[in-house]
Formats: sequence, structure tokens, C-alpha cells
Amino acid sequence: MKIRQIIDALEDFAPLALQDGFDNAGLQIGLPQDVDATGVLLCLDVTEAIIDEAVSRGCNMVVSHHPLLFHPLKSISGKDYVERVVIKAIQKGITLYAAHTNLDNAPGGVNHKMAEKLQLASLEWLEPKQTLEGGSGLVGELPTAMPQQEFVRLVKDTFRVDSIRYNDWAGQTVKRVALCGGAGAFLIPKAISKGADAFITGEIGYHRFFGYEESILLMELGHYESEQYTLELFRDILAKAAPELPVSFTAVKTNPIREM
Repeated sequence: MKIRQIIDALEDFAPLALQDGFDNAGLQIGLPQDVDATGVLLCLDVTEAIIDEAVSRGCNMVVSHHPLLFHPLKSISGKDYVERVVIKAIQKGITLYAAHTNLDNAPGGVNHKMAEKLQLASLEWLEPKQTLEGGSGLVGELPTAMPQQEFVRLVKDTFRVDSIRYNDWAGQTVKRVALCGGAGAFLIPKAISKGADAFITGEIGYHRFFGYEESILLMELGHYESEQYTLELFRDILAKAAPELPVSFTAVKTNPIREM
């Protein structure tokens, strides 16, 4: 199977037209028309360790959620990890592809995977795309309403986090839940307008926690933690398109944030 066919399968599911204007999803490094795929390594972030792992596993393609190349490079001299990864990937013949906000915004994408883990139903976009099928963030309903602290524990257990940050919300029970993987704090007003009791995202920021005590339960998981199930999504897309293709989850935890 050609690498081009793998890219086509990913883009059939999450068209590049769905990405936000600031993004740089898509092919980052490689010659997809000419290369047969030997295997695909799935990850959230591309680091030097990821390239080494791909080589050791016999994979000549890495599919990540976050683009390695987000800003233009004026030189490639190895002065930072991005440039070193570019050099190593080219030297080792590794194709790099990223599906980022296009995968977030796609029907059945990253946010749907989060909603699936929480068993949310009756899903709708928080911010639909105007001209395309897709949108930013989701809101849906829990199977049954639950007390606030019980819901916080459910989210903590579902996303396997050691700690979760949340505000001092005046409400008692949670039934309607909004969410967005990654840095989704910009959608808080949308979540409130949609009648959500709670809003879950990866990053909110200290100052944005203020002022919502009467409005909504805000919950911050951590950016990496909110998107961890993206690898399952990649796997399912590729298993359907190329069931014989060797596909592996990375064993490297690329989250740069440590906790004690």
C-alpha cells in the first residue's frame, strides 16, 4: 500500500478543509506518491524518540495529532528539537503526517471520541462550521444525571488522570455536558448558551476560571490527557482502510509536563 493511500484515508475522514485557519495539518515530510508503507506509528507529538521508535518498529510513516511543523523554518541546522526531528526523519526515510484541528472538527473525530468515552448521547456541535459538515466542540447528555462530585470522579477515572482542575460551581447535578479536546476555553460561552451544566477541555488557564461559579462547572484535564484517545481514532480509520497494514501506538509518552 502506498503512503498516498493512507493519507487519502485519513483525509477522507478528516478533510484538510476542516482545519482552523491557524493550523498546519497534513503532510509534513515525505514523498507519498512513490513510497510503499511498511508500517505506521501513531502518536500525539513527534519527537526524536518517536522517530527512533518508528525505525526500531520498521515503520516508515508517523501519524501524529499535533503538527511538528507549525511555524515556518528559516533554517534546518539542528538548533532545536523540531529541526533535529526534521533532519532525522529525512535521513531515516520517515514520512510525517499530522491530523490536527481537522480531526478535532470532523464528524466522529476527537471530540466524538471523548463523548463516546463518557457515553454522551444526543450530540450537537457547540460551534458548527458554516459551509462544511463539522464543527468545534460538542454538547450532549449523560445517560442519567449525577451529583457534581460523582461526575468529577467519573471524568477523572475515564481519562485516567491523577488530578483534575475544576471551579467552585453552585450547581448540584450534571446532566448536559459540553467538551472540546485540547485548548477549548474559547468555547465556554458557547457551552453556556447551549445549556451545558459542565464543560470539559484540556486547557482553560487560571484567569478564565473566574466568573463562572453560577453558570457552569469548568473542568481542565490537561492538554495531552484530553486528546489521548486520538490514537484509537487513528487506529480505527487505518484498520478500515488497510487491515493488513502494521499500525502501532507509540510506547513513548510525549507529554512534556510532569506531575508529582
